[in-house]
Amino acid sequence: MSAQWHHASEDFWDDHPEAPRRRSKKKPLGRRQLAHLTSTDDIDVQDDIIRRLQDLGHITEVVAELKSGKEATAYVARGPRGSVLLKLYRDLEARSFKDDSVYRAGQVILDVRAKRAMEGRTRKGLEMLQHDWVNAEYARLWQLWQAGLPVPEPLVGPHPYDYAQTVPAVLMRLVGIEDDIAPRLSDAPLTPEQAQSAWRQSVQGMADLLRLGYAHGDYSTYNLLWWEDTVTIIDFPQLTTRQNPHFRDLLARDAQSLVTSFRKHGIQADADATLREVQRRALGPAPTPRLLLP
Repeated sequence: MSAQWHHASEDFWDDHPEAPRRRSKKKPLGRRQLAHLTSTDDIDVQDDIIRRLQDLGHITEVVAELKSGKEATAYVARGPRGSVLLKLYRDLEARSFKDDSVYRAGQVILDVRAKRAMEGRTRKGLEMLQHDWVNAEYARLWQLWQAGLPVPEPLVGPHPYDYAQTVPAVLMRLVGIEDDIAPRLSDAPLTPEQAQSAWRQSVQGMADLLRLGYAHGDYSTYNLLWWEDTVTIIDFPQLTTRQNPHFRDLLARDAQSLVTSFRKHGIQADADATLREVQRRALGPAPTPRLLLP
């Protein structure tokens, strides 16, 4: 939980469940129009978050829309360090996927008022959930990348103060190049040999997550990229720890999703056997950690 929520004034909590509800005039932000993200001439047209990211020096321009999902839209951007994958989350009320309770189960929230606001989904509670969801992806992306897992390199952080300023955006290094962006494994044409390699890498990736105490929560070829014969794992805000009472079920669901989605590539595997293999590999050697440059 960001420190800004713990030091808020009393007015911050004026819409908790016991207080009279105020009708918010702000329309929830959904999918941003590309023209609003790329405009440089009209300050009234350009998106506020893009101006902020430019002012912070993270990006210089947005190039194209890449993919729109249930919670966020991915764009290709450019920045001081090269090509950037810019993931812009919709406001919680504007998402087609809104109920994250199964992933948040077991999460400890020490601030009683913050917990009450989030559980009551008040205006401030939704704002906190939005920040929590985005910051969680950054925090986990940094942890996984530093641990040596095949994930995109985060481009803001690693200190939470830095990436908290980019909400509702997450910035990471683009996998591939602007003219040839890495496809999702679900869309990639694979030879039989490539399919076997992708399967082995994907099972190992799930095992590496488990070694760190995580279940992905949505692990399938739709959240795996394929570039230069290498699998890259993406999409981490719903990552779940062993403290979650649903952890075993989510882990088993990941195994089933992986097996089901790989059938398109001619891989016929059993979900229970795959889960056992993942658990066995999780006891083996870990990837080589990456060192942060000063």
